[in-house]
Amino acid sequence: MTKAKIRFTPLDAVLIVLLLAAGVFLSHRIGVDMNYHWQWPVILQYIVRTDGGSWAAGSLAQGFLTTVKLSLWATALATLLGTITGLMRVSHSLFYRLVAGSYVEMVRNLPPLVLVFIVYFFIGDRIMTLLGVEDFIRSASPSTQAVLTFLFATPARLSGFFAGLATLVLYEAAYITEIVRAGIQSIEQGQWEAAHALGLSRWQQLRYVILPQALQRILPTLAGQLISTIKDSAIVSVISISELTFQGLELMSATYLTFEIWITITALYFILTFTFSMGVRRLEGFIQTK
Repeated sequence: MTKAKIRFTPLDAVLIVLLLAAGVFLSHRIGVDMNYHWQWPVILQYIVRTDGGSWAAGSLAQGFLTTVKLSLWATALATLLGTITGLMRVSHSLFYRLVAGSYVEMVRNLPPLVLVFIVYFFIGDRIMTLLGVEDFIRSASPSTQAVLTFLFATPARLSGFFAGLATLVLYEAAYITEIVRAGIQSIEQGQWEAAHALGLSRWQQLRYVILPQALQRILPTLAGQLISTIKDSAIVSVISISELTFQGLELMSATYLTFEIWITITALYFILTFTFSMGVRRLEGFIQTK
């Protein structure tokens, strides 16, 4: 399969110039009409700052890293849970189908904001206390706490981080479930019959015949849903998880640099989602060549 060449045409150059001109004009009008004084150099200290002679991440960079951690963990766990429940949706077992269907319908018909509060106040707090997670964190060695901080969040914020992560996983997995179900059911019945004729069990049929074909069909839709996971991570700011949106709200209330902060946050979200999109596109091309 030959790769399509990306061509830069004069029309592309004109569109870029028009977009830059529109940005400059909008910036000028904000400054004139609203008497707003742009202070872009101030934003740099919230991305990178000096701490005792060494460089350290500013509050926006720390929020960006927290968003990356949330997005990566939520993507991996939601994909796993969504795949399992998607397989349950096409199972021959009525019990499995009812369990998976009830989960999907319940979560998809709840606003994510309501789900955040349900998990945080009723599920997360009770389960964390019941399992003794907070006691374990407090009594853990400094090296263990450092690992937890690197992988998740600081010990003082782990409870909220896990609650936000659980919310994202439950919410996104419900949509991934339907994507996986639709992908499996889109495979022609003849493929199932051919696999059955070869003497394969149902699990072997799924593993060796159906799922490889379904993956090619669902990957673009699945990529869109996983990118949506990154954007949906902003909802956990309501339970004071110090991700990118929460840090932006805190900075805006303290500095009143409204436009600079939100333009910077927009750019950081775009970098994260665009990078993920390019990675999925490469993966899609790799799978298609196999």
